[in-house]
Amino acid sequence: MAAARQLLDGKALKDAPRRTVDYGGAWGCGTEPQGAPEPGVCAVHPAKRAVHRRPAPAARYAGNASTSLTTKFVHTSTNKIRCPVNCVAWTPEGRRVLTGSTSGEFTLWNGLTFNFETILQAHDTAVRTLTFTRSGAYLVSADQTGILKYFQPNMNNLTAWQGHREAVRGISFAPDDRRFATASDDSTVRIWDFEESREERVLSGHGWDVRCVQWHPTKGLLVSGSKDNLVKFWDPRTGACLSTLHQHKNTIQAIEWSPNGDLVATASRDQTVRLFDIRAMKEYRILKGHKRKSAAVIGSSSGPNAVPSSAPGVGGGPRATLAQAHDSNVWALAFHPLGHLLASASNDHTTRFW
Repeated sequence: MAAARQLLDGKALKDAPRRTVDYGGAWGCGTEPQGAPEPGVCAVHPAKRAVHRRPAPAARYAGNASTSLTTKFVHTSTNKIRCPVNCVAWTPEGRRVLTGSTSGEFTLWNGLTFNFETILQAHDTAVRTLTFTRSGAYLVSADQTGILKYFQPNMNNLTAWQGHREAVRGISFAPDDRRFATASDDSTVRIWDFEESREERVLSGHGWDVRCVQWHPTKGLLVSGSKDNLVKFWDPRTGACLSTLHQHKNTIQAIEWSPNGDLVATASRDQTVRLFDIRAMKEYRILKGHKRKSAAVIGSSSGPNAVPSSAPGVGGGPRATLAQAHDSNVWALAFHPLGHLLASASNDHTTRFW
């Protein structure tokens, strides 16, 4: 059998290409309702038999978070010049993955085959964070020296300026994309006008490096986490600190809102992920299971109150655990927009897909 594989009409038989599943074609099927259209609205849907034969992506099952438990290893992607990968993000349409490294480079990977596509020297120092606008029309990144840059989706650099005195650790956009907030090691959170690249307000109150910031999905509300172990809520209009949470015992590394904005998850070096209900401003759940510091947390697309993927499950420990997923710290996680794939960026110089 092995000999037969070696020769085919006198030529070496090449290995078959990796099989891929393109969920992009099922995007409308997975996100649009299949019922009858409203009166006066023309809607085109595939035949029922086609829908039944084709499984919908995870985002379709809004009430079942288990569809986003991405526990199977798929692929490892590594740059030719190896260096730690600090941040990762899927492009808005879900067909590519963008990573930022300590060399200051952006690397674009194919989201279906996970092959290398292109590389760009985006910054002169380490890329610390990057995020797309909520509309997906632009990309904003920041580096170790506090420089902010705008990019178009084709990676054309539009503008750059000195936003902070020290490294920028987090960027988050307002619901309408007109403003965004940045968190920095200079102990401040700053709010910027996106169109004019102009600083509108400086939020001071943390006593040490601010490691993360997130804007509420629908409201004028900011939450930030710092090396001073505090989680603070801010009014972006006045710059006032609305409330402070003291439950964590070590640096808050990451923060994420639930899709409906009722819960906020915080990941800390105290080895816990905590869920807070902002309607009562009380701790909702303590999620334990990490044996070392928690460095990343990300919400899935499976429902309005989906449990974060890097957090243990509610009630009785983790729902799933990936032991030795990387050889070093995992710095960032990013779900595919449809929730069926997870990308992880690590200090071991690799980006892995699950």
